[in-house]
Amino acid sequence: MIKPKTDNQQKKSPQQRFLFVIGALFFVLYLAMGLTVIFWDDFPIRMETPYRIALGVILIVYAGFRFFRMLK
Repeated sequence: MIKPKTDNQQKKSPQQRFLFVIGALFFVLYLAMGLTVIFWDDFPIRMETPYRIALGVILIVYAGFRFFRMLK
């Protein structure tokens, strides 16, 4: 049985799709940067380990923030 489309299921415009793809790309980018900062042993910028982990966590939290904003 075919269900009628609701407002939330309408087709997205090309601009909306493009912005969604860009948002997803930046989510992945910030997530990867956060994980890289945390787990890269020979990080090129000299930082003490607690500060490096804090920066990585901040980047991961920001990635999560962007993800939830993208879904909204």
